[in-house]
Amino acid sequence: MNKRSIRYPQPLAPGNTIGVAAPSSGVSESLHHYLEESRHNMERLGFGIQESPFLRHNAKCVSSSKEDRAAEMNAFFRDPEIQAIIPPWGGEFLMDILPLLDWETLKTLPPKWVMGYSDISTFLFAYTLITGTASAHGTNYVDLRSNELDPVTARWIDVLQTGQGGQVTQSSSTHYQSEWKPELSRFNLDTPSHWKQLGQPEGADSQVTFSGRLIGGCMDTITCLIGTPYAPVEAYLDQYCAEEGTIWYLESCEMNAGDIYRHLWQMRQAGWFAGVKGFMFGRPAGYSDTGDFNFTDALSSALGDMDVPVLYDVDLGHIPPQLTFVNGALGKVAYENGHGRLEMAFV
Repeated sequence: MNKRSIRYPQPLAPGNTIGVAAPSSGVSESLHHYLEESRHNMERLGFGIQESPFLRHNAKCVSSSKEDRAAEMNAFFRDPEIQAIIPPWGGEFLMDILPLLDWETLKTLPPKWVMGYSDISTFLFAYTLITGTASAHGTNYVDLRSNELDPVTARWIDVLQTGQGGQVTQSSSTHYQSEWKPELSRFNLDTPSHWKQLGQPEGADSQVTFSGRLIGGCMDTITCLIGTPYAPVEAYLDQYCAEEGTIWYLESCEMNAGDIYRHLWQMRQAGWFAGVKGFMFGRPAGYSDTGDFNFTDALSSALGDMDVPVLYDVDLGHIPPQLTFVNGALGKVAYENGHGRLEMAFV
């Protein structure tokens, strides 16, 4: 039996204010029109927007100093007028703010939804592990600027409007985006999507189901937390996941096959995969084989002897669209012949 229960934020509702913090990168002037379009669309949905004073600045890969960025996150969490925090996008150096956040206060404040991916997952991962609060790994603020979102991306609002005790189900996409076209406000979904199961020939008749508490993020960034106070995975698994085990969802944005294997090897050696019930991997972005060693070789070498399902090319991460995964939620995954479904219970 679990020793502690996950805390879930109140459902996001029209009239609530979303804080657009910039805890990693900001937005350069040439792209400020993205912010205007996103604000317009969010206000159309009935939400107020409070922008970070650092949001519209970016230098040396960050919006401001680490002290400024940490103080801003602390302030957004303390502000009762802000009900959710959605940064514009990720970046490179969010880890710098983690030692400066008021973690003891964050444990006691009413939980708020925080949503994003890439470097934002560095915060989401630490926030859920340290405070036991659910967080949402999903699309970022600037990618919500279209009023014609695809069916997968559009489910972000259904997830954040689900309260404690509720359930939400998402399904795999029909198409994904093979390359970014920044002139478009919506994703260019031009390539058929097919989830795959490791060890099963492509096109084979296969199906699998598994369940556990969801946890994960961008391997490029969360693995830098190994060995630090900001990734108490062992304690989290013992306190919150002992009964159900875990589903690890992971993606990468700048790794080759060798990098992916090394990162997964390190995570496993650090004990992160104790009690795992299954894995889900997003389509790898910025990827290349390492000689004749490819992506599935990396997954097989790191995880092939664990005797749990491994799905890949899932709708997750830097190659959109992506499902919204809630860290801490009890997930149930059903896969059959290239298609998948994720049920999440906020219990």
